[in-house]
Amino acid sequence: MKKEREHVIKAVEPGSIAEELELVPGDVLVSVNGQPVGDVLDYHYLINEEYLEILVRKADGEEWELEIEKEYEEDLGIEFENGLMDDYRSCSNKCIFCFIDQLPKGMRKTLYFKDDDSRLSFLQGNYVTLTNMSDADVERIITYRLEPVNISFQTMNPELRCRMLQNRFAGDALKKAQRFYEAGIVMNGQIVLCKGINDGAELESSIEKLSRYLPYLQSVSVVPVGLTEHREGLYPLEPFTREDAQKVLEQIHRWQDRLYREQGTHFIHAGDEWYLLAGQELPKAENYDGYLQLENGVGMVRLFREELAEALAERRNDEPAAARKVTIATGMLAAPILQEAADQIEAVYPGIKLQVIPVENHFFGERITVAGLLTGQDLKNQLSGRDLGEELLLTENMFRDGEEVFLDDMTAEELSGALQVPVTIVKSDGKAFLEAVLGLQGAELTKEGTARRTKQPYEHRP
Repeated sequence: MKKEREHVIKAVEPGSIAEELELVPGDVLVSVNGQPVGDVLDYHYLINEEYLEILVRKADGEEWELEIEKEYEEDLGIEFENGLMDDYRSCSNKCIFCFIDQLPKGMRKTLYFKDDDSRLSFLQGNYVTLTNMSDADVERIITYRLEPVNISFQTMNPELRCRMLQNRFAGDALKKAQRFYEAGIVMNGQIVLCKGINDGAELESSIEKLSRYLPYLQSVSVVPVGLTEHREGLYPLEPFTREDAQKVLEQIHRWQDRLYREQGTHFIHAGDEWYLLAGQELPKAENYDGYLQLENGVGMVRLFREELAEALAERRNDEPAAARKVTIATGMLAAPILQEAADQIEAVYPGIKLQVIPVENHFFGERITVAGLLTGQDLKNQLSGRDLGEELLLTENMFRDGEEVFLDDMTAEELSGALQVPVTIVKSDGKAFLEAVLGLQGAELTKEGTARRTKQPYEHRP
């Protein structure tokens, strides 16, 4: 018989209801309104009410029954040792494009865990394939109104989806999206595009079918498959060319124009990589419908430019900045964008010298060009012996959430020691970038509540 998991409190937020009730780390939540708490979704649903009775067991075994009157949906301020308050659900697919299968050996174990947990879709914005979602999960999402649900569609062709996910149930799983639509549950979608497989006519058909889920499916992103050099024995996939990217963008733009005329939304969005690969200018800010797909790399460059321009305009009448030289190291993809930003800053602040160094990804392979997948060893090897100035700036996307550790487990402190230069971790927005370049306080990444623009590759974080 499976033992019930205990929900042990890890931390209590200062000034919260939990602190007022004198709850402390190590206490165990037993029940809410007389009901046992199965997992974090049950917990959030149960504590929404204005009147609660919670049962807590203290470290000495004494049980406290506490009555709480609060605002509807007001949080109690509790963090649990297990974030999901339950076991994490691993993926049952063998997707032909899976990034985890392309990881080299010897990395930390958490990076090899494949999650496909519908609860993480609601809590962290993860995209799920629906294949690991039971009918009971679907009903609970509908009952609790847990939205948005973020879905990796890949294709709306059931047979092709089975082949791409290498799961014979993957086609039938699409019916769950129909149930969410009928229940009015808000969704976002994602298509990882693989050359010669789900592009072209298949993408055309998928967009048409997905658009039928408007308005509850509020956006769909199309992103190119990421291919590392570690694909021995895996399905043969080819990288997209400049001409391929141009064709994908023509297709997406045509659908955007149609859907904006008919529905008032652009709906289908291309990841920034397509524009950079195609050598085309990115859309204007209003074309991103409020940046609903920002964490999928859709609109990041445009938003960065907007934020930087606004921050420069706000500071134009400030005192001249002190002369200094700093370096920012980034991936090959973002380097031209940051060089453009550097030129704009130097035009306003002549005393500032900003060196942008593009770093090739030798760890995963040169096809991987995003900054978020750079490792400490690649940075160390390619920056050693260079004049980096007073400071090295690195985007927060290179590091684990709230930590200063690269994917290869090198720390920012170790990199700083190896290069003999201070390392500053910068938030991924234009204003923070400018502040970091100018050496203003508050530019560093804080440990609390930093919104990330892109996710690390599928890492299990218990």
